[in-house]
Amino acid sequence: MYDLLTMGRISVDVYPNDIGVGLEDVTSFGKYLGGSPANVAVAAARYGHKTSVITRVGNDPFGTFLRRELKKYGVDEAHVSTDPQLQTCVTFCAIKPPEDFPLYFYGRFPTAPDLQLTEADINKEAVKESRIFWSTLTGMCQEPARSAQLAAHEARPRDLLSDEQHTILDLDYRPMFWENIEQAQQAAQQLLSYATIAIGNREECAVAVGDGTPDEQADRLLEAGVKLAVVKMGANGVLAKTTTSRVVCAPTPVETANGLGAGDSFGGAFVHGVLSDWELDKVLDFANGAGAIVASQIACSDAMPTESEVQEFLAQYGRNF
Repeated sequence: MYDLLTMGRISVDVYPNDIGVGLEDVTSFGKYLGGSPANVAVAAARYGHKTSVITRVGNDPFGTFLRRELKKYGVDEAHVSTDPQLQTCVTFCAIKPPEDFPLYFYGRFPTAPDLQLTEADINKEAVKESRIFWSTLTGMCQEPARSAQLAAHEARPRDLLSDEQHTILDLDYRPMFWENIEQAQQAAQQLLSYATIAIGNREECAVAVGDGTPDEQADRLLEAGVKLAVVKMGANGVLAKTTTSRVVCAPTPVETANGLGAGDSFGGAFVHGVLSDWELDKVLDFANGAGAIVASQIACSDAMPTESEVQEFLAQYGRNF
């Protein structure tokens, strides 16, 4: 049984060694494991959890690299299948701190290996038994991955989950992958019928449940049936609500080197807090700290911290565990 089983996107992330310039002026790069569900699995593995990811790579050297990286980080690659025709995806990023990190996706149009996942690629028993199952809205942007992801969720209806099990929906929305926003909205509503926890920033929550204040968005997520709604508010921190509680956690200030992996680090740390049965304010504080650590570094997967590293970081701000 897995502590965390994620599903969806994986890629080779190619980051420049030259900071503050456009890709046209970069002279050298480094390559890393990437893709949000894969990174979340890596982040949770750093805290000692048994994790895996349901995804696909190409039958090429980059696919071999991603499998090797998953093993290196302690993520079980048993649920990684190989596409016989498509090449492994590569994502380039220009790094222009503090806020400009444009992404360029290669090998995702018109489709990608992980968007060709089918129901046959899913071990439904593993999905059903995992303590946490994590999927993303992006995984619904195209068939056959859409049907595969719905089949995975159908294997673990939320009303049949134990008290120790959670189904987390990452409202990850990337408009370039969708024909229109209405299609994304419909997909979000479908997934919310299975989720017990939903996580997204203000814009992503707006896609799922409409615009409004963070409290209004969280309330709508709860009305959709989740037990816990988490709304990221950028510089204003993170709001989390249940039907009986409301917690706001202030951000941890850092100098941003690369903001792209912070959300995945937050996700893996959030999973660790939930699996550890911490109080909600402690979960959010820890997840915020983990996200800040990765935001302060160039790499994403390589930068995922351990629990002691997050605790030491938070102690600098008087937030002791």
